[in-house]
Amino acid sequence: MSSYFLEVDHFQICKHGYLSCGDSFYSIKTENGIICVLADGLGSGIKASVLSTLTTTMAAGFMVSKIDIKRAAEIILETLPVCSYRQIGYSTFTIIEATYNGHIRIIEHDNPPYALIRNGKCCPVEKQEIPIKTFRKSNLYYSELDLMPGDRIVYYSDGVTQAGMGLPHLPLGWLENGVERYLEKILQENPAMSAGDISRRVARKAREYDGNKAADDISCAALYLRNPRRTLLVTGPPYKKEHDSVLAEIVKTFEGKKLVCGGTTAAILARELDLPIKVNLKEISSSSEIPPTAQMEGFDLVCEGTITLSRCLRALQEGTSTEKMPDNAVKRLLDILLESDIIECVVGTKINDAHQDPALPKDLEIRRNLMKQFCKALEKKYMKSATIVYI
Repeated sequence: MSSYFLEVDHFQICKHGYLSCGDSFYSIKTENGIICVLADGLGSGIKASVLSTLTTTMAAGFMVSKIDIKRAAEIILETLPVCSYRQIGYSTFTIIEATYNGHIRIIEHDNPPYALIRNGKCCPVEKQEIPIKTFRKSNLYYSELDLMPGDRIVYYSDGVTQAGMGLPHLPLGWLENGVERYLEKILQENPAMSAGDISRRVARKAREYDGNKAADDISCAALYLRNPRRTLLVTGPPYKKEHDSVLAEIVKTFEGKKLVCGGTTAAILARELDLPIKVNLKEISSSSEIPPTAQMEGFDLVCEGTITLSRCLRALQEGTSTEKMPDNAVKRLLDILLESDIIECVVGTKINDAHQDPALPKDLEIRRNLMKQFCKALEKKYMKSATIVYI
């Protein structure tokens, strides 16, 4: 596996007045890399959502089964019905197959062309047009390239390129050129912008051009090859007291963000590393269920363990956005984890008798099982690399 990391993220906005998005995005990790599919169903609402979801799941299934990307696209086109009135397919799509070393294969069917951004500038890409026998009014384009560290692939539905259509300065909509200029502008302002932030900025800008009422479903996704962001999460005291110094050495030598979840764990590290702990008293509130955080030099977050982790796990599983969450330990923990690529968890195995009491809330489950679910959610839902070491 490459020493670089492939970051994948997306952001969607439903057409104004609809509760269901007619675009679908699906990504999955494979042994060699990542598969991403963005599909746009014909029309809007539930019908479009079903069609686009069918397309993304079919495409991902074919790719996981190691069917060639060109053949996978052809099967999808042969399978999907054609609108009898418009004579066009019921769903457009962009399929990306990316390996961890940055080799990319992309096939596009009637979606706006993707943008390759290198050194902050959008670069032209050579594409092969593939004849389609099934459709008279559609195109299939195939491209293959090797990403360099720092490169991004940004792709989107036509709800982005058609945004603002009819405005005096955008008579034909935002168009691909407008989107690309905007991408160059925001990356000039922040060259390290994440895939998630890029997707969010583009989608919201498109909605802004629509008068903040999306005229169509808006979707934007991005893939970013870069150095990995590493985070160490430590929770629970070691099984043996003699191993306290081992835990402290792991933390001391780690390069990346450092999180401590658990008062006892924080006290052990403070003692072993000779560091003071200062509780953030302003966060103490009778109305808050989440215990306050603390400050300790060299650590990005020091917080309570089981309650904070279990609430964070629930938010991860439910896909809760942190934007509307109160500023507490759960939100800060989520923000750091979602910004990270590689999360290494060091879990102490000393039993806390209080957490074995069946009368306590369900959230207070055994630490090891909690962390297994935690890592599973990070890997399956958020494409992170998460490992556990017990001590």
